[in-house]
Amino acid sequence: MNLKSLEYQLKKRLDFPYNWGRKQSDVWDRKTKFIYQTQDFESLENHCKDFDSELRNYAFNRWLNFWSAKAIEQIFTNHPSVRKEENQFSKTVDFYISEIPFDHKSSVFPKQFEKSFDYAIEHKKELIEWLYQNQSQQGRKHFENRLFIIFFNEKSNEHWKLKTELALIQEKIEDYLRNFSKDNLVSLNLDSHAILSDIIWIKA
Repeated sequence: MNLKSLEYQLKKRLDFPYNWGRKQSDVWDRKTKFIYQTQDFESLENHCKDFDSELRNYAFNRWLNFWSAKAIEQIFTNHPSVRKEENQFSKTVDFYISEIPFDHKSSVFPKQFEKSFDYAIEHKKELIEWLYQNQSQQGRKHFENRLFIIFFNEKSNEHWKLKTELALIQEKIEDYLRNFSKDNLVSLNLDSHAILSDIIWIKA
């Protein structure tokens, strides 16, 4: 995967409003599963030409989220301290950092958290607990180790646009990995699961 080329494709998504219309669901995920094989934006538009606006927006959003997440996974696994999970169908592990398994989850800063970004920075564990309990429902929900990538754009509040900034994301991830220590991870116990987690902040 060429990150510079992919960033160029992802930025084409910026010309359209980011409107889900409905929460993510397994049913609509199946209707838009072509996004996994569609890397360029023109092909995505062609796939969606007969969709109504709600389903088209849903497909556009899933496409952006998927390919941004794939780029993030590659950024991690290119690092010498990170090992990729061999089972590509694993729902709970994407890679290992210093042999600690992690799933990674990209998310805009959630307004439903109802507290400020500065508060979240100072109370990281509280936000992580909230994310486990309130995000990734249905087939995506699990209580295993997870590394959150949180996007926050204080200038425009259009946090989702930062998912296209792969060069910035790479800089932040590589800085995190250079300073990685198990001792700095957040320890949780949720639903009788012992969890290690952390947040990488992508801020503009």
